[in-house]
Amino acid sequence: MLNRTTPPYIKDAIEFDLQLKPYEKMVLDNGVEVYAIDAGAQDVLQMEMIFYAGNSFEKNNAVAAATSYMLKNGTSTKTAFELNEHFEYYGAYCNRTCKHETASLTLHTLTKHLSAVLPVVTEMIADSIFPEQELAIYKQNSKQKLSVNLQKCDFVANRLIDAYVFGEDHPYGKYIAAADYDALTTAQLKEHFNQYYLNGHCVIFVAGKLPFNLFDLLNTQFGKLSLKPGALLVTKTIVPAPAKKYRVTNDAEGVQGAIRIARDFPNRHHPDFMKMMVLNTVFGGFFGSRLMSNIREDKGYTYGIHSYVQNHLQDSALLISTEAGKDVAEATVEEVYKEMAILREELIDEEELLLVRNYLIGSILGDLDGPFHIIGRWKNIVLNNLDEQYFYDSVKMIKTIPAEALRELANKYLQPEAFYELVVI
Repeated sequence: MLNRTTPPYIKDAIEFDLQLKPYEKMVLDNGVEVYAIDAGAQDVLQMEMIFYAGNSFEKNNAVAAATSYMLKNGTSTKTAFELNEHFEYYGAYCNRTCKHETASLTLHTLTKHLSAVLPVVTEMIADSIFPEQELAIYKQNSKQKLSVNLQKCDFVANRLIDAYVFGEDHPYGKYIAAADYDALTTAQLKEHFNQYYLNGHCVIFVAGKLPFNLFDLLNTQFGKLSLKPGALLVTKTIVPAPAKKYRVTNDAEGVQGAIRIARDFPNRHHPDFMKMMVLNTVFGGFFGSRLMSNIREDKGYTYGIHSYVQNHLQDSALLISTEAGKDVAEATVEEVYKEMAILREELIDEEELLLVRNYLIGSILGDLDGPFHIIGRWKNIVLNNLDEQYFYDSVKMIKTIPAEALRELANKYLQPEAFYELVVI
């Protein structure tokens, strides 16, 4: 019989031995690599085709994003309506996204319908025609959405802070204006499509309950295309803004200010990147962080404040982001710097550090729950040209990094003079 007077043993997350499920790798006839995770109980799968076709490669502003979006807007045999109807008929969903270095085409489908929907995906990446009328609709909708967003202080702040840190000519720092949408032509989109999709570099990630003939299906559909494996990334020089502090009035009658405080930071290949995952979590990386406890819970200046390292493949930045009433915006900025100073001067106590370690390990546990999460982990590793050991080194770092090392890291990177500071009202 259970002794209910004795509480159960509580096991800290850091006591778990985390294991990253290995992938199965396949290579198509054209050299394109496929990374697959066969797991899950449901008859579903996710396939993501990553093309090196982001805005780093575009010759004119907005071309990469427009090309990515319009992959689903018409081929020589199917209209945009017919493409969407085909996916909906099989209960599938096909989405497009465009980032700085990469653009992706993501398919979610029932495993049993994969053979029926794959040919249409092939048609999209081999035979998109970018109809004039569809481009006109895209331009009109994009300009309208931009016009609405430009009235929001947080949207303006996000655009400007990246431009300050990286420079307006850097892929991470440039932003789109209405005139860029007006200047788009089908010829520009077709040129970008031909170079970076039809004849571009690609890698494929598949996860879920996989069919036994997955390789044959993928090789039949994509192995004969003019795709190439891997890619060399386009390196751009960072030319940051000369001044460090900015105050922008976007709406004279606005009652809220968007605050962004950011500095450059090394990418995942630098040894400090792993360490910063721990320090940043203490600083502003979760709901129990120093910034949240002070600026939200104690001062009541904001509903939420967060800090994070941007997820880019090459250069990166450490960013603090929040919105606060305009009458307390300057006080909020000062409190951020006060928390930086405390981390530079005082050691994090073991109780708080244990909480953060358990939170981070718990987050990783969540990321290992299910095939889609697991392939997401592998995607980050593969696209950043890392290996499996990076995952285990990260876990070890979280479990063992001492408070002294975190204080040294704070003194290296949390110096106020290194940060760009922006408040947009």
